Amino acid sequence: MNIVKSFSVGNGDMFYIKHESDNFTTIDCCMSEENKVDIMNEIKRESKGKHITRFISTHPDQDHIRGLKYYNERLAISNFYCVKNETTKKDETEDFKEYRSLRDGDNHFYISKGCSRKWINKSDEVRDSSYIDILWPDTNNASYKDALEKAKNKESPNNISPIIQYSLKDGVKMLWMGDLETEFMKNIEDDVDIPEIDILFAPHHGRDSGKVPQNWLKKMKPKIVIIGEAPSKNINYYQGYNTITQNTAGDIIFECETGKVHIYVSNVDYSVDFLDNERKNNRSDNEYYLGTLQV
Repeated sequence: MNIVKSFSVGNGDMFYIKHESDNFTTIDCCMSEENKVDIMNEIKRESKGKHITRFISTHPDQDHIRGLKYYNERLAISNFYCVKNETTKKDETEDFKEYRSLRDGDNHFYISKGCSRKWINKSDEVRDSSYIDILWPDTNNASYKDALEKAKNKESPNNISPIIQYSLKDGVKMLWMGDLETEFMKNIEDDVDIPEIDILFAPHHGRDSGKVPQNWLKKMKPKIVIIGEAPSKNINYYQGYNTITQNTAGDIIFECETGKVHIYVSNVDYSVDFLDNERKNNRSDNEYYLGTLQV
């Protein structure tokens, strides 16, 4: 069974994928002094025994790299994935310095549209793929080059974010988009192969400024949109789509099997009406069964 978890970390993003194969993937990092020990204890426990562990950074804003230095201290990052960039900051935090060191160090791998590597999306006789594909960026795209230049000049790095697809054979398809902004997405539409997916993690934590354009949504046809923990006044609730809002659901856990995904949340009082009830047991005292999505 493959497990995907979206942590409830306030205004920020942090996910992991515990692959059924010999792989473990973390996407982004946002830990505070209050929760970093518990989160890293869980990461270390869930990744135990996995010989390939990787960290994918969508972009180096603080709400996506907070706690990165501590993460690297607790679980040495031997495979660091990010887009090739020269982002600079007016005020450099310790975590940004850690990001820069990893980005420019010996254990980085720069991701771009269509890139491949063992064992993120290539299998061999030793171990299976992680079924993670990079759909964006196109490094020759003019809008993307402009975003890189802005990030280099201390402006927002939101639009250097990659588009990451996780797709299981006969199973779920999930999509992450970092903090891509709406106008930027409109500009690059013709250069992105937009797939049909089951679960979309709304970019920019579900903010209006990162609302996925309607043309993209028509192609994606997401069965669920996961809306992150932006302030409620800034959230776009994706009217017309089934949604899970992390502000109220808390942590979200996805148990991915052939043809279905069992979903659990940490708020026992949270409920939705669009999932099947397969009467699964709760995973633990704070992981309550929400329902099952057929894919």
